[in-house]
Amino acid sequence: MEKKQGNSRLIAAICGLAVLIVVLVLVYRSNRPAPQEGSKAYTLTVKDNEGAEKSYSGRTDAEFLADLMDELEAEGDFSYDGTESDYGLYIEAVNGLKADYEADAAYWAIYVNDEYGMYGADSQPVTDGDSYALVYESAAATADEGSTGN
Repeated sequence: MEKKQGNSRLIAAICGLAVLIVVLVLVYRSNRPAPQEGSKAYTLTVKDNEGAEKSYSGRTDAEFLADLMDELEAEGDFSYDGTESDYGLYIEAVNGLKADYEADAAYWAIYVNDEYGMYGADSQPVTDGDSYALVYESAAATADEGSTGN
């Protein structure tokens, strides 16, 4: 009889422990922190050869602009092509528009907070609240504009 009573206590203790574990798991799940979006707010604007603009904004944890561009490309509404060079990533096309420097001195310029960027996309840090722009520019058009001002 004592053995049966000892087994009953053991079973009751195990059941009580199991119930306690289930309650703790439920409390944890209901109070755990919600998953957060990225920690840095950004805006990326693409300005094409005709001056049309398309903007993307959100939050990211991307370290560099190229990482952010990869994230946007994975979402499907943005695309780019580029090649690695001795100077980093050279952006050749954005959203299907190719800039061919050999043909018409066109290239994709990077702007950070409306200032001409000093880094390539793969070395431009992404900072909270900054705005970035990929702008189709033509060195030939810039030279033509400068020569007509005389």
